[in-house]
Amino acid sequence: LGVRVVTGCVFDEGAMGGCGGAAWGLHAGASLRSDAFVPRGGEGIVGTETVAEAKPTSGARLVIGARNYSSWSLRGWLLCKLAGLDFTEEVVPPSNPKMRAELLLLSPSMLVPCLRHDGLAITGVLAIAEYLHELLPRAGLLPEDRAERARCRSVSSEMHAGFAPLRSALPMNLRGDFPGFRVWSRAQADLDRIFAIWRDCLARSDGPYLFGGRPTMADAMFAPVATRIRTYRVPADETARAYCETLFALPAMAEWIAAARVEPVEIGELDVQT
Repeated sequence: LGVRVVTGCVFDEGAMGGCGGAAWGLHAGASLRSDAFVPRGGEGIVGTETVAEAKPTSGARLVIGARNYSSWSLRGWLLCKLAGLDFTEEVVPPSNPKMRAELLLLSPSMLVPCLRHDGLAITGVLAIAEYLHELLPRAGLLPEDRAERARCRSVSSEMHAGFAPLRSALPMNLRGDFPGFRVWSRAQADLDRIFAIWRDCLARSDGPYLFGGRPTMADAMFAPVATRIRTYRVPADETARAYCETLFALPAMAEWIAAARVEPVEIGELDVQT
């Protein structure tokens, strides 16, 4: 039917008033789809033609946790970088009780990342990814092909919702180095599934990223796994190792890791090899 559901959109400026604020408008007679939205006063054609991309307003702020430990913060930050969003950072220190509970997997909800933009507070990396895709579609956070977009969303959702044993047994620790670390069976099953996802996506797209020649939201979602493989020296096949190196070669990843290495934050529970 050619119907596309728009997700992550907040209509808070009146009926059909806009996505993320009054700077957006919907052309009369247009279908409810992301390419129907154009900036008021801008140029564009609704439908199959590309419309002019709205210039994001300044003042975007991303709230994150400790760079060394917070895998969800890394995902949200990478998404903003890959989208080309101009944003500032606010770091919630681990001394914050809610932040500490989140890093130790003791929190029922996620405090970070949180993207504040145009009067909105968007929490959750998938919601942030969809919002950024609507705001900056040319960044390519989702593939152009409909079927590949569906696959990209699917594997990103699986990473978001699953793999709890891996998260618990191998917490992200960018400064850590644990040779000989024993990966227990449940965490290994998670790794095996992740490696299978990577092999399938890379075989379909021919790489170097999961969905082709540029990184998407899926690559941001799996980036913290690559850091775990390095930190805990996890054995991996050639395809997985090569993909991890592709992620580490991203300038944004190098920037995050460099900042994490000099971050004056330590959490003893996450720095002890078990």
